[in-house]
Amino acid sequence: MSTPTKTSARPALKALRTAGGLSVRLHPRAVLAGLLLLLVALASGVLLIGTGDFPMSFGDVLTTLSGGGNPGQELIVNDLRLPRVLVALLVGVCFGLAGAVFQTITRNPLGSPDVLGFAQGSSVGALVVIVYLQGSTVAIAMGSVVGGVLTGVAIFLLAWQRGVHGYRFVLVGIGAAAMLYAIVLYLMTKANIVEATRATTWMTGSLSGRDWDQVWPLAAVCVVLVPVILLCARPLAMLEMGDDSAAALGVRTGRVRIVALLAAVVLTASATAAAGPIAFVALTAPQLARRLTRATGPNLLPSALMGAVLLVLADLGSQRVFGADQIPVGVVTGVLGGGYLLWLLANERKAGRV
Repeated sequence: MSTPTKTSARPALKALRTAGGLSVRLHPRAVLAGLLLLLVALASGVLLIGTGDFPMSFGDVLTTLSGGGNPGQELIVNDLRLPRVLVALLVGVCFGLAGAVFQTITRNPLGSPDVLGFAQGSSVGALVVIVYLQGSTVAIAMGSVVGGVLTGVAIFLLAWQRGVHGYRFVLVGIGAAAMLYAIVLYLMTKANIVEATRATTWMTGSLSGRDWDQVWPLAAVCVVLVPVILLCARPLAMLEMGDDSAAALGVRTGRVRIVALLAAVVLTASATAAAGPIAFVALTAPQLARRLTRATGPNLLPSALMGAVLLVLADLGSQRVFGADQIPVGVVTGVLGGGYLLWLLANERKAGRV
């Protein structure tokens, strides 16, 4: 009598089909994880709004957001704290989504904007405005965006050789990061004490003082580019099988890489312009999302939501432990992300990949 063969367990997939013929495959665990991350992000945002010199309960915050608060509560919530929380959520989404794109295309868990030089490029752009132009906050943001985008284009062109491939892209990015960091140090030596203090504060990464002037431009960028990247989810998943296999399935590999990378670069530059080069969110969010969903593919939406959760929780923790605006959120993410990076490198070495 033959014994039944033991098959390997595979994640369950659900297919949804619309009347127009559109088919979408869903991973139940990934959907559940995404909903959980969304709830955690929103709940953490409400707690963050209620945190500060004038504390408010969870219920009072919800009442005020729905229009039922007194004038004092409306001023504190809608004018002072809500913009900061929205910037934290949007910046987290941008960094998490951009990190997922970079790690998918490079096929490397260390492939993130802050490792590959894009954050350093944004810092150079901002410092040029601070040191040489003595620009306003808006001018610094524009300089950050221009610096980040130019860095992305330069790295893309230097890594191009009949297409962009992960290993070469990572090497060029790490080299660019080292060169741009040297430029940052040079610009700091040219700054006076006031400019150096302003530049150091910006480069640390902070959500302090953020208002609606940072919310609306970043929200507009997200409205345009987040759907573009999400539409690339299926082609990016196919790219993980290799270029030849993806091309055989009809994926235009070069076009997908260009569109996804350019969108990720602009998201990174815009988020950096709004809050500074907050470290390690783009590196850790996709990896944590992948471990939470246990789903194959780039996990774009869970990574975006994980980025929002990480940044809001980091800001909430810094305010609850050290007081409002005592510790910039970039310091908290740097400490936590540095520990995660050491753990990741140890695992990669144990697996023989580094």
